[in-house]
Amino acid sequence: MSNRDTESAVRSSVNNLESYKSENHKPLTPALSNWAALFSIQACISVAAGAFGAHALSRILDANALGWWHTGSQYLMYHALAGLIVVALSSYLPSCKNILALFFIGNMVFSGSLYVMALTGYTLLGAVTPIGGLCYLVAWGCLAWQLWRSTASKATSD
Repeated sequence: MSNRDTESAVRSSVNNLESYKSENHKPLTPALSNWAALFSIQACISVAAGAFGAHALSRILDANALGWWHTGSQYLMYHALAGLIVVALSSYLPSCKNILALFFIGNMVFSGSLYVMALTGYTLLGAVTPIGGLCYLVAWGCLAWQLWRSTASKATSD
């Protein structure tokens, strides 16, 4: 293959990629960009909290409190990533605002209550933690429903 053939093949590939991007890439709305930023911040907090728990709090907190801290960090990361996935899937979903809000609120209530419980020992917050878990469950259910409906409507239109 000559240099001219290689250049032509590369140019053709770049043009095809640009064409694909313009046809299939829908830019995020400002609202979705804000959601993505919020979930990215929550993921960052999860990493920082996990490191803080492993290094600074391991000498201060008892095993139960460290378990709460670890669980809070773990679920915060899982659901921050879930929120980012929903943002990425937003062009395929009829509506995702409620799902994003439920993941975000779930993170704040579930992980937040576990963090406060671990640091203060105020275990009555354990009664609030399941509300965050319920937000997670409803968000996952709504996501499954939206994806199911999206697939079903595309199958009937094809």
